[in-house]
Amino acid sequence: MNNTFGRTVTLTLFGESHGPEIGCVIDGLRPGLRVDEEAIAYRLSLRRPAGGIGTARIEPDPFRIVSGVYQGRTTGTPLCILIPNTQARSADYVNLSSTPRPGHADYTGRVKYKGYADPRGGGHFSGRLTAPLVAAGAIILAALAERGVRIGTHVARCGAIADRPFGDLAADLTALDDAAFPALDAAQAEAMRAAILAAAQDGDSVGGVLETAVIGLPAGLGAPWFDTAEGLLAHALFSIPAIKGVEFGDGFALAAMRGSQANDAFRMEGSRIVTETNHNGGINGGITNGMPLLFRTAVKPTPSIAAPQKSVNLSTGTDTVIQIGGRHDPCIVPRASVVQDSVTALVLLDLLEDGDGQILRRAQNDNAGTGRDTCSTV
Repeated sequence: MNNTFGRTVTLTLFGESHGPEIGCVIDGLRPGLRVDEEAIAYRLSLRRPAGGIGTARIEPDPFRIVSGVYQGRTTGTPLCILIPNTQARSADYVNLSSTPRPGHADYTGRVKYKGYADPRGGGHFSGRLTAPLVAAGAIILAALAERGVRIGTHVARCGAIADRPFGDLAADLTALDDAAFPALDAAQAEAMRAAILAAAQDGDSVGGVLETAVIGLPAGLGAPWFDTAEGLLAHALFSIPAIKGVEFGDGFALAAMRGSQANDAFRMEGSRIVTETNHNGGINGGITNGMPLLFRTAVKPTPSIAAPQKSVNLSTGTDTVIQIGGRHDPCIVPRASVVQDSVTALVLLDLLEDGDGQILRRAQNDNAGTGRDTCSTV
């Protein structure tokens, strides 16, 4: 029952949706990293529902950092962040105590924890737990930015509405930093909002696709077989509630290509080795190749909908029909973009801080001033 991710830089999540507080502990951060509480608050605001397309449960998230920071810098000891739950309405879930909601973890959580888990609002399974993850991500993203690594995620598709693909990555990532709705095309963003509102009016929900780009990564991160860069990222990405698919580069489209089309030819760009295309999304053999890291995730529609749904009564062992009340998102895709950024940042900082990352930094330092460029991008 592991609630901790990472090897060198680790993150532990704790709390329940309707408990007094939720939070996280980050361990393994280097001492001296800058911690900007305004930046944390801003990232949390991106996760907060807005514009009438999210849940009516709007938490102000007045977080507290209770350890691991002194005078605005990390101390190198475990950093703990606490966030109170102030808008819980547990009464909304009383009638659902014996009837698992379709698409949720009510039934599997009951089996896993033998009926002792807090069921209110999804308990520990709730997307509410992404708030401390985003708070931690703000700190980790800043640590990566100091190394020239930038991350951004846009809504590539919401229902049937598609955003434009990434173009100039540096410019697009800058635009996403300040975007109220994480899409690259303003007109498509409005169409997505309309699709979400239409689903909500029908008592239904809609899903979508998130696309993430990372620039500034060195070549050489990851490993073959069980610790591939894709494998570690997929492990963490599938921990985000509602993520049901992950693909890197051209992903499943590669299956329709020939090798001559799918391979990314190498060439020199000054002293750097680069690829002419990026069908493989910046990873070869489980190891980053120095090109932009690109991947997409499939986000399923929110399972809590207003329409009647079939379920079972666990007390009587009979079939039943339920209708879910309470406050729920008709689409979580826009709010999940900042969560995806945070999870990605955690994985990448952990890779940079493990043995491989340290070796790459030493190689960079050893070759400084020699004119040699090992791995082209370190």
